Amino acid sequence: MRASLSRSDTASYSAEAERTAAFRLLAEQTLNPGFRLANAILGNPAEAEDAVQDAFVTAWRKWGSLRDATKADAWFRRILVNTCRDRLRRRARRRTDDLALHSSMATPDPSASVDDHVLLEQALSHLDADDQILIVLRYDHDLVLDDIAHLLDIPTGTVKWRLNRAHRRLRSALERAGGGSR
Repeated sequence: MRASLSRSDTASYSAEAERTAAFRLLAEQTLNPGFRLANAILGNPAEAEDAVQDAFVTAWRKWGSLRDATKADAWFRRILVNTCRDRLRRRARRRTDDLALHSSMATPDPSASVDDHVLLEQALSHLDADDQILIVLRYDHDLVLDDIAHLLDIPTGTVKWRLNRAHRRLRSALERAGGGSR
């Protein structure tokens, strides 16, 4: 006895196949850049891999909410940044100051001393997640304010204000860490 597929069954299988193919393409295009972004924000390759995986799971679950497939890359990056933000917030609640777990600036300035890098990493670890993300996006990824605003889905003026606030907080944290006289 042979079961036959109805027209609606065939259409739903076809739609699911298209959905899977589109998501696979997104994953192939965003995996490496997503890992680099997560690693820059989190400063730990293993945690960055976990964050990317979590972001892909979230993206798959929310795939139906994507309105414009041409903006899938930006949509995924926003999910990834939010995933990293959540991880940073959990980390802050645990208050770990282990520099091996947190090295926010993935590509340090080679002309700066090791002590300067240590002070910078310590100061960054004391900032809240949103401030850390802004600093990393601006200076580690060299994004301009408009690009950061688009990525975070907030107005450019808000990015400018928050980045200014993050600079003040970073300066204050550096002074407390003994780096203010450098």
